[in-house]
Amino acid sequence: MSLYVDFSALQSVPAANLNRDDLGSPKQVHYGNTARIRVSSQSWKRVIRHGIEQDLGEKAARTRMVPVKVKQALEQAGWPLELAAFAGAQVAASAGKKGIGTEKEGHTSVLLFLPEAAIDELAVVCTEHRVDLESGQSRKNPGQLLPPAKIEEILKRRTASISLLGRMLAELPNANVDGAAQVAHAFTTHAAEPQRDYFTAVDDWLGEAETGSGHLDTAEFSAGVFYRYATVNVADLVKNLEGDTKAARTVLASFAEHFLLSVPQAKRNSTAPHTLPDLAYLAVREHRPLSLAAAFETPVTADSQGGYSKNSRAQLAGYASSINRLTGDRSRLFHGHATIAPAEKLTGLGAETGSYDQLIEAALDAALPQSGGEQ
Repeated sequence: MSLYVDFSALQSVPAANLNRDDLGSPKQVHYGNTARIRVSSQSWKRVIRHGIEQDLGEKAARTRMVPVKVKQALEQAGWPLELAAFAGAQVAASAGKKGIGTEKEGHTSVLLFLPEAAIDELAVVCTEHRVDLESGQSRKNPGQLLPPAKIEEILKRRTASISLLGRMLAELPNANVDGAAQVAHAFTTHAAEPQRDYFTAVDDWLGEAETGSGHLDTAEFSAGVFYRYATVNVADLVKNLEGDTKAARTVLASFAEHFLLSVPQAKRNSTAPHTLPDLAYLAVREHRPLSLAAAFETPVTADSQGGYSKNSRAQLAGYASSINRLTGDRSRLFHGHATIAPAEKLTGLGAETGSYDQLIEAALDAALPQSGGEQ
């Protein structure tokens, strides 16, 4: 049976540029015949992933620099520069039956996603086969001097974040991981467009008689109330963690916390947009997940005081009530919410809890009860 934990949040973000396009402008989407500000799923997933890895002490890296990092590890161990570089290149060349292509500066032609600890393991393999590497260094086509099966095994290792978010690596058989988590692009619940900021920087050492600035430019930023959504397939997460439901609960709890508390780090020093969601709504469902993004296909209008947060919460709750009526609450094991404004009585969003922690704990108890252990 498929089981999903759905995460919805409404978050007000002041002047910021959380996620830029190729021209440096806040990303946008046209939805409901209205321009909205958008934050890509990749942007928010990255900061969530880093938080999870920090919690669990299992750092992973998405990188093309594996040969370079192996070379550096071997140099630190006293290897000659040329031999260390050759060994790093051999790690890529010896991966799988055909190897992984490399480009300039020893970077692989594709991004790899692997535990950071794999670099030390690859360096150990190189050390074990140093004689073969030394003898093959002068050959024009040395072939695969490192054991392909061992290199492949190391590159295919997983961390909890890889099991959660997935990995695409067509170059190695069975290296792909279907991620258990899906994260949607966040978008403003109301019409919103980028705004321009003209700024200058003063040269502190200009003479008293000199006027003008040392630098001037323009930048773009945006502000708004964002709807955010993600879902985790609990069965897939348990499967990716080799049946360990206790570990799955720990990973899911960490994902829930960082989904709610994280903010993308772009331009943080100049905008400090460190807000929290005004409303968090979690649901545990069988068979299929359910986003409530369509609640905002009709853009929210400002309330009598000019804000969008209150009306966004009401519009989400009203849409959820309608969905509950249509589905008859079928296949939903739990739903509940935590809000900054408990007096609003948001029917349609399940029981109200007093904090994010209580909400997360209640959802986890429905999806992965504490009694569940390693299976």
